[in-house]
Amino acid sequence: MESRRLKIATLLALASCAVPAMTLAQTDPGVRPGAGANGGPLPGLSTGELSFFTEGLADFNSTEETDEGLGPRLNLDGCVSCHSQPAVGGTAPAINPQVAFATAFGQRNVLPSFITRTGPIREARFKRNPDGTPDGGVHSLFVISGREDGSTSAAGCNIQQENFAQQVANNNVSLRIPTPVFGLGLIEQISDSALLASVAANAQANAAVGITPRFNRNGNDGTISRFGWKAQNQSILIFSGEAYNVEMGITNQTFQVERDENPNCQFATVPNDVTTTDGEPNPAAAVSGEEKFAFFMRFVAGPIASTTVPGGSASISRGRTAFLNAGCGQCHTPSLQTGNSTVAALRNKTVPLFSDLAIHNMGPGLADEISQGLARGDEFRTAPLWGLGQRVFFLHDGRTSNLITAITAHGSNNNGRFQSSEANASINRFNALGAGTKQDILNFLRSL
Repeated sequence: MESRRLKIATLLALASCAVPAMTLAQTDPGVRPGAGANGGPLPGLSTGELSFFTEGLADFNSTEETDEGLGPRLNLDGCVSCHSQPAVGGTAPAINPQVAFATAFGQRNVLPSFITRTGPIREARFKRNPDGTPDGGVHSLFVISGREDGSTSAAGCNIQQENFAQQVANNNVSLRIPTPVFGLGLIEQISDSALLASVAANAQANAAVGITPRFNRNGNDGTISRFGWKAQNQSILIFSGEAYNVEMGITNQTFQVERDENPNCQFATVPNDVTTTDGEPNPAAAVSGEEKFAFFMRFVAGPIASTTVPGGSASISRGRTAFLNAGCGQCHTPSLQTGNSTVAALRNKTVPLFSDLAIHNMGPGLADEISQGLARGDEFRTAPLWGLGQRVFFLHDGRTSNLITAITAHGSNNNGRFQSSEANASINRFNALGAGTKQDILNFLRSL
């Protein structure tokens, strides 16, 4: 009897030890539901500014057709196709529209292996040219061959997709997912001097743990560029025009030359999108599509944080403190300030973007071997974290939907080709935290 009691007591003791471990194991709370306040205009826009926002939103929400110049090489047919999670202006949704688009309207495309129904929207860049020299450019996934939409038939267009299977086999493909555009006008209005001062304020703490922020810069005037995964784009307008051309194949005032000039595949034979200079009384409607997109991105509000995550405000507060104590805020700067602006809604505003907008060496684990401007193959802009709570996919290539995996992927050591990640000290601190504190950090991040 005594032996049996001892066994039972031992089992109960083991069970009581196991329960706290399971209870405290940290878990990504997952995507916060609903659109929240995302996708709306900045507070304080004038009547005229609001009309440009509304016109831009309508164009951003539309899809293009062949007679408007779509293609002939492209990734999707509209801005909203890429930027829809959790609202218009966001990032890749949970169900990838590229899967259905590949064969829409009779198009003859084969899905590359890295495009799946429940995976992220992706664009592909090739690391090297056939002769071994650096490439780095976007190689469109699809072609319009065989497409018939409206009154236009591309049956005579017989251009072929690139051989992505071979490029994947050669380890020559670098993938990117869409960046959200919420609050880009606020980011655009942060002065270079404010960015430099913010980095300088952390100089001593950064040096102590090997963080060496630097800025990508425009090659002509030397000012700081800040848009895109490697901060390669100088302004919202350039970002807009380039995306119109690269992602949809729509030539415009900024990018007027077709990327594939095959005459059998040109169904709008002049630059596809320009400002209307005659006969349009509404200024907001007269501007070109790229400008409309830019006005939408400039005037859309930034993401709004929430307390509707597990643990509530108490856990969020603890998580924010732990996040900063781990050193994550040395790169993910909690807030920056805009300067003077002709737009009152953008003037002298606090921007809680959680980024220094600088480029950092992220080590071999995240290196993509693509150089853009001053950013090398292992460097990326500090991704702004505002809005993170409602993103489905993380990291530049969307390799994970799990926030814990995304955090730990920031750490990696020198492998002979690339330096060790600047985030290693912070990742080591995060890994050393107790499960409860890690959970608070995850709750905090999902509140953003």
